Amino acid sequence: MTRPVRTRIAPSPTGAPHVGTAYMALFNLAFAQKNQGKMVLRIEDTDQERSTEESEDAILQSLQWLGIKWDEGPDRGGDFGPYRQSERKDIHSEHVQLLLDQGNAYPCFCTAERLNEVRAKQMQAKETPRYDGHCLSLSREEAQRKMDAGEKYVVRLKIPSEGQCTFNDELRGEVTIDWKQIDHQVLQKSDGFPTYHLANVVDDHLMEISHVIRGEEWISSTPKHILLYEYFKWDPPVFAHLPLLRNPDKSKLSKRKNPTGINYYRDAGYLPEAMSNYLGMMGYTLPDQREIFSIDELSESFDISRMSLGGPIFDLAKLKWLNGRYLREKLTGEEVVKRLLEWKLNPEFLEKILPHALQRLENFSDFIPLAGFLFDEHPTLHFSSLIGKIEPSDASKLLKVCEWELEKINSWDRDNIAQVFQNIAEKEEKKLKEILPLFFQAISGSNVSLPIFDSMNILGVDLVRIRLRRALELLASEGAGLSKKGLKSLEKQYRIQYGDRIN
Repeated sequence: MTRPVRTRIAPSPTGAPHVGTAYMALFNLAFAQKNQGKMVLRIEDTDQERSTEESEDAILQSLQWLGIKWDEGPDRGGDFGPYRQSERKDIHSEHVQLLLDQGNAYPCFCTAERLNEVRAKQMQAKETPRYDGHCLSLSREEAQRKMDAGEKYVVRLKIPSEGQCTFNDELRGEVTIDWKQIDHQVLQKSDGFPTYHLANVVDDHLMEISHVIRGEEWISSTPKHILLYEYFKWDPPVFAHLPLLRNPDKSKLSKRKNPTGINYYRDAGYLPEAMSNYLGMMGYTLPDQREIFSIDELSESFDISRMSLGGPIFDLAKLKWLNGRYLREKLTGEEVVKRLLEWKLNPEFLEKILPHALQRLENFSDFIPLAGFLFDEHPTLHFSSLIGKIEPSDASKLLKVCEWELEKINSWDRDNIAQVFQNIAEKEEKKLKEILPLFFQAISGSNVSLPIFDSMNILGVDLVRIRLRRALELLASEGAGLSKKGLKSLEKQYRIQYGDRIN
C-alpha cells in the first residue's frame, strides 16, 4: 500500500529567514500539492542558545508573505505535534536511550581540548577530521561510573568500521558512500538536547513524512540517517536532494556576498509573487517554458524528475527584471497603488518614522529628503563623504567589526543596536561621536539624517547588513578595502577584543 504523501520543511529559528528556506519550502509544497498530500512545518530549535521566538515568528511571517502554505505546524496544530523540537525532548531522549540499550550508540566523555588535539593531528596528516572512537572501547560499567561521578558527556552514533552505505536519491539515482567517511555523529548534547540528526529522523518517522526533499548539503549526512532508520527498524522515507542556490561566482548563496534574508526583498519593495516565481525558476522549468507562473501553476505541472541538478545562480538583475514584469503586466495601476500603501506608505510604518522626523520638519516637503533613505533599497554613497575625517583603512575595519557585532543581536531593537556602537567605541578607544558619521553615511547616504540607531531599527537587520556591505564595497573599489590577509588579521584581532563571531 502506497503511503500518503507528506513532506516537511524544518527551518532553524536562529537568524533572519533565508531565501534557501523558501526555495526548499516551495518545492516541498509543490510536490505535496501535486500528489494530494500535505506539507508540515516543523521548527528545528535544538540549538537552544541561538534559537529565538522572534526568529520563529519571522520565519512564519516571511513564508506567509511569499504565499507558501503548510497544513500542519506550530501555528496550526495537527495530529502529529508538537511541532517544535524543543517540546519533543522527552521523545528524543527515549529514543537515545533505546539506541544506548541496543549498543548502537555510546556515551563519549572526551573534552573539547582532546577533540581539538585529535582534529589538529588529523589535519596535519591530511586526513578528514573525524572522531577517533576513543570512548567506543569503554565498558558499560566504566561508562556508568563516569556518568554517576557527574562527568559531562554526549551520546554518539556507532558507525560501521567497514563497508559502504548505498541509498537511492529520487533525483540522482543510486548514491554510495564509504562508512569510513562518516563520523561518529553526536546524537545528544551534554545539555540533554538532541542534535539535528537524531531529532530529524525520529520526528520524520513519527510525523509519517513520506518524502524528505532537502538541499544537497545533506547528502553526506544521509548514511547516518539511513543507519538510524535501520537501528530503529523503521522504513526510511524517499530522499531527494535539491541543488543549492549559488552566488554568481558559483559559491553557495551566502549573506556574506548577497542579500539572503527573505525580509530584505520584502522591505526593499519586491512583490511576493515575483519572488516565489523566481525561486521556482531556480530549479524547475514548466513544460510549456513559461517564465511567469504562480505557486498553484507550478504545483499543477510539477514533476520532481524534471528538477534541474545544475547549481542555480541567484541573479539579482534577473529578479528585478521579473519583478518589473509583474508590476507592468500583472497589476493594474489601482493594484500598484494598493501594494505601495501596503508596503511602506501605510500609517503603521509612517508612525514609526514621524516621532524622529517631527523635530526636524518645517513643512511636509522636508519629510521626503529627511526620511527617503528608509524607503530606498540602497542609498547612493560617495567615497569622500563616507570616510569623512576617518582614515580609509579604519573605516573598513569599523564597518566590518560593526557587521560582525550586529550579527550577534538576538533581539533587533534600538537599545541593543546602540549598545553595539557603545561597545565598539570603547573597544576601539574612540569617542562615539567620532565613529558615528561613518555610519550615518553608510546607512542613509547623508551626514544628517534621522537618529541613526532608530533608523537602523526601522530598516531592520537585512537592509542594514546590505548597506554596511555596500559601503565596504565602495571602499574596496577605491583601494581602501580589506585584503584577504588584512581580513584574516582583523578576524584574529576581533576574537581577542570582541569574542567569537556568529557564523
